[in-house]
Amino acid sequence: MSTYIIGDVQGCYQELQALLAAVRFDPEVDAAWFVGDLVNRGPDNLATLRLIRSLPHSRVVLGNHDLHFLAVASGCQTAKAGDTLGDLLSAPELTDIVDWLRHQPLLHYAPDWHCAIVHAGLPPIWSLATAQARAEEVQRVLRGPNYVRFLARMYGNEPSTWSEDLVGMARLRLITNYFTRLRYCTPMGDLELLHKTDVAPPGYAPWFSYPPQDPTLRIVLATGQPSTARPTTAGPWPWIPAVSGAAGLLRCASTMAAEPKYRPRPGQTDGYLSGRWRGARQIAGFSRDRT
Repeated sequence: MSTYIIGDVQGCYQELQALLAAVRFDPEVDAAWFVGDLVNRGPDNLATLRLIRSLPHSRVVLGNHDLHFLAVASGCQTAKAGDTLGDLLSAPELTDIVDWLRHQPLLHYAPDWHCAIVHAGLPPIWSLATAQARAEEVQRVLRGPNYVRFLARMYGNEPSTWSEDLVGMARLRLITNYFTRLRYCTPMGDLELLHKTDVAPPGYAPWFSYPPQDPTLRIVLATGQPSTARPTTAGPWPWIPAVSGAAGLLRCASTMAAEPKYRPRPGQTDGYLSGRWRGARQIAGFSRDRT
């Protein structure tokens, strides 16, 4: 059995199929974990979710585009100009898709690898145990009867500074932003969400540039990070971005096809699609027994 971790599919069904074919993915024995943003921007959101939901060993964590889709589908947010959610919104199984997606977590922890799977990152002020507890706060609301009220009020950049004294929607919004939108922050976790360039604004730095609470914890994430950064299994944060976007999926598929050494070997366990870097994208394999 091999496990592959893939990020930011964003409705790119054909590219996802090409990638799974390139690694000779066997759904009966292999697992695929998806690191958020399953939908939006690409043309085939419904086919993408149908495929992911059909995989018996799949896992999903939520990204900001997934939450946005839930808000639009629930009627508490209007679609944006660049959204491509029409095929989902008109799907006959829309209710089932919404119920399935809102029951997915913000963070998944794989104890065998001591690895956290999250869409954007973890604030440097949180330990793994704290992050798991904070994720559960949001997950409990998303899975409960008042999830539409949460989705209607989750948008916004404030508050930006964590405090245990935060309550209600302010607390839930900041937790959500950490897990799904984190890019730059201060050492104390003050979040900056306006800049999407490769240069941090004054007083801020990439979240992974600060000393982590647990330097042995691997972080696998999906969302874009500054291109000057490189994934590493050394300090301060051992973070590795999963293959993301249509271009990344296709590039990874072509690399896997051209380089058989990156395909899973028969009987290989605990592999995930992460850890090799070319230019600004990581594109191929890592496993416990093959680094």
